[in-house]
Amino acid sequence: MDLQKPDPHPPTGTAAPGLDASGLRASDAERDRIADILHDALAEGRLTADEHAERVEGVLRAKTVGELEVFIRDLPAAHAPRPAHAPAPHRPTAGAIPIEPDDNVVAVFSSAVRKGRWRAGRRIHAYAIFGSVEIDLSEALYDHQQVVVKSFAIFGSVDIRVPENVSLRGMGGGVLGSFEVATLDSGDPQAPIVYVDGWAVLGSVEARARRGKIVADILDRVQRKVDRSLRKHLGH
Repeated sequence: MDLQKPDPHPPTGTAAPGLDASGLRASDAERDRIADILHDALAEGRLTADEHAERVEGVLRAKTVGELEVFIRDLPAAHAPRPAHAPAPHRPTAGAIPIEPDDNVVAVFSSAVRKGRWRAGRRIHAYAIFGSVEIDLSEALYDHQQVVVKSFAIFGSVDIRVPENVSLRGMGGGVLGSFEVATLDSGDPQAPIVYVDGWAVLGSVEARARRGKIVADILDRVQRKVDRSLRKHLGH
């Protein structure tokens, strides 16, 4: 099929016809969505391997929503209605979270911190007994969509921070203590969901988004999808 190739270097602010807010800055979730559409088009034979690679390279460079839409405007998916995004469930999927923790963070008459560029497991246990625990997921790598942070604060505190573009849910409670989770909903159905469970006994558990932080490995996930699709196309 002879498809008109878009300019791989569209000028800043270029928008697909008929799109509203095309000049808005593109998010990582929007780049991920466009990369998925291009991957499907390659699998369906609508794009050649060279066209696919060229467009994905442009997606990774795009700054605005309009620039992103240029790369799919000649594909059927660009004209299909987008399904409504349902809110994240209030409980993890049955069987998705192991019983045993992947990581234990313990502070007994002390303090413990997990932050920076670390890999978050599916289940994290935090124990603050006459101490304080800080779990900062704002720059973490997410290998799984659902993450449970089981928190126990006994005469202590557990402080949890997440990126702004994940979903956050609370499932625990307090006994003469404070258990506060600032619920958060992501607009991306593929975004991680962090569930904070446990108890605050004469202590405190607090979980909320860290302003200005987003999941940092979205582009890495896009690139991994691109690499996999190219390897599959080339027979490796």
